[in-house]
Amino acid sequence: MDRTFLMVKPDGVQRGLVGEIIAKFEKKGFKMIAGKFEMLPEDRVFEHYAEHVEKPFFPGLKAYITSGPCFLMVWEGKEIVAVSRAMIGATNPAEAAPGTIRGDYALEIGMNIIHGSDSNETAGREIAIHFSKEELIDYTRIDEQFLYE
Repeated sequence: MDRTFLMVKPDGVQRGLVGEIIAKFEKKGFKMIAGKFEMLPEDRVFEHYAEHVEKPFFPGLKAYITSGPCFLMVWEGKEIVAVSRAMIGATNPAEAAPGTIRGDYALEIGMNIIHGSDSNETAGREIAIHFSKEELIDYTRIDEQFLYE
């Protein structure tokens, strides 16, 4: 199975959307194999957003992502990176389709509720930044036999 990293950002946590977001992924049939609630430390913010550190918007991004707690998760499932990105919706909420997380809940690009890995390679990198191998729980959902051919 494929894995991806998802993070409910501070605005999503503050608005009480963590449970609803988890429910969407569970109802789809995906399996959470790790999760934690935390204030992101500055060193991991720099590592996670390494490609943006030199960009002019980074100070605002850093201030936002450290402004409150985030809920970090690792999910598992077939084609989960592509499917989760579709469920999340476009980065710009104004362009996100209704029914997507950002289309239903977000208003601003800068505060768009959730982060999701954009490729399998990125997922592996982001999972390793935020979780140890020991934190990833291997188990079988009781309904897996009804989810996959």
